[in-house]
Amino acid sequence: MKNVLSTGDIIVFIIYFVVVSAYGYWIYSRKKKAATDTKDFFLAEGSLTWWAIGASLIASNISAEQFIGMSGDGYFVGIAVAAYEWIAAIALIIIAVWFIPIYLKNKIYTMPQFLKTRYNETVALIMAIFWLFLYVFVNLTSILYLGALAINGLLGGEYLHVVMIALSIFAVIITLGGMKVIGYTDVIQVSVLIIGGLATTYMALTLVSEKFGLGHNALAGFGALMKDAPDHFHMILAKPDASSSQEYINKYLVLPGILMYAAGQWIVNLNYWGCNQYITQRALGANLQTARHGILFAGLLKIMMPVIVMLPGIAAYVLQKNGHLPGLASKDGAYAAILGFLPAGLKGLSIAALTAAIVASLAGKANSISTIFTLDIYRRYIRKDAEEAKLVWTGRITVVVAMILAILFTWNDLLGIGGEGGFTFIQKYTGFISPGVFAMFLLGMFWKRTTGTAAIAGIITGFTLCVFFNQFAPVVLGHETLFYTAYPNGKGGYEIPFLICMGLAFMFTMIVMIAISLAGPKVNPKAFILDKGMFRISPATLVIIVITLLLLSALYIRFW
Repeated sequence: MKNVLSTGDIIVFIIYFVVVSAYGYWIYSRKKKAATDTKDFFLAEGSLTWWAIGASLIASNISAEQFIGMSGDGYFVGIAVAAYEWIAAIALIIIAVWFIPIYLKNKIYTMPQFLKTRYNETVALIMAIFWLFLYVFVNLTSILYLGALAINGLLGGEYLHVVMIALSIFAVIITLGGMKVIGYTDVIQVSVLIIGGLATTYMALTLVSEKFGLGHNALAGFGALMKDAPDHFHMILAKPDASSSQEYINKYLVLPGILMYAAGQWIVNLNYWGCNQYITQRALGANLQTARHGILFAGLLKIMMPVIVMLPGIAAYVLQKNGHLPGLASKDGAYAAILGFLPAGLKGLSIAALTAAIVASLAGKANSISTIFTLDIYRRYIRKDAEEAKLVWTGRITVVVAMILAILFTWNDLLGIGGEGGFTFIQKYTGFISPGVFAMFLLGMFWKRTTGTAAIAGIITGFTLCVFFNQFAPVVLGHETLFYTAYPNGKGGYEIPFLICMGLAFMFTMIVMIAISLAGPKVNPKAFILDKGMFRISPATLVIIVITLLLLSALYIRFW
């Protein structure tokens, strides 16, 4: 296994860099208005097509935490981790049909603006500040750290900080052009991501086939994976019993079988795709039909993502299990270990795919940070009379400051991202607020009685209960209750699966918010006006939805 790039790899990577940069500059130069108009800078002024919206959603979503973290969980648990991607496809259908019409009809451009419009300014300010901290210190830092760590490993392990700075600069350059540049360059990014990712998966399966004496055949390699690691090809993990090993219990703690589909899995996906500035921003500037088709296109792309980011992890598991990958030290090194086997040129393409995913996510996250700070804090509380050009420049300065903070906190991994495991780190710390935020958005959209007081109580309750169930419930309430079962975590304590914690926190948060709202008026003055026509879908939209559901049904039936 070689971790040194050949001349061919470098040429392929340079071509990728030049093409993306040149295309981004061409998009920017076509419309100079982006330098002075906030709607154009932050929302692309509705100029993104459905395919650009869909591609941008995927490019911003798929990053180092998927390539490295989800591949690592594929190595550890198997295909069950694909639930995060496949349930997301259903979540995107729900967002496209029911959430986006509400945002667009009420001219919502940021998530704090939604909270101010539906509840009050206090709720909006609290969440704007919270989201800024979350995006900078959890999302931006983890994407940058994991991405730099992965690429550095492929370069021999001596260039971590150089790679970190290079990724940051590339992302900043794209972000400074505004959402239109981000959206259209993401089309190239996601194309490189898919082509390079599929090439890596193909080579990983071919490598397995060769090592098992089956010739140069990717399909035979996939068959070898299923035969050698059948436990890695079940979507639903059985509940542990007294005879279960600690390793199996640890897997169940990450993906708690059928129960996760009745609890936190939906909250994770619906909150991420429907209540997240980082994601929804791509569709908020478009008309309803374009936004819907873009979101549904992203849902179709999500179905294939496990092939790109998870199968290489399972291949790494089988190869190591049979003595063909002795240098693999941890699950988060699985994807990089596979890349080390790729031939010259193809390795460069795969690294370009990984870089595309990282840079697109960094750019998208930085743009969202910039949007929230500029429109929801700076314009509202610092400079209410700021001109458009001033707001755009404030947004650009915010991008640079956010990236500098991310570099400072990832330079020596001050947040301990490497110790947690990349995918787990992001899901866990984002998940602490997901129940409260999703309850607040869900009731705010569809129940006219929900009050601002209930929203604040929901945020506090959701966060508090998530922490309680995750950290203290097994000690305070015991290991077995009506609501949960806690399992030994191998560290001397007991733990409730985190997705179950999220489900419980969401349920009790909803109860608290409903109880508080019942004490208020029957119809909150700030409630949204809904009509059935908002949610009516076209025949073309229905066809995409049916195709998506049929594909997902086939996958779950096959790998249940």
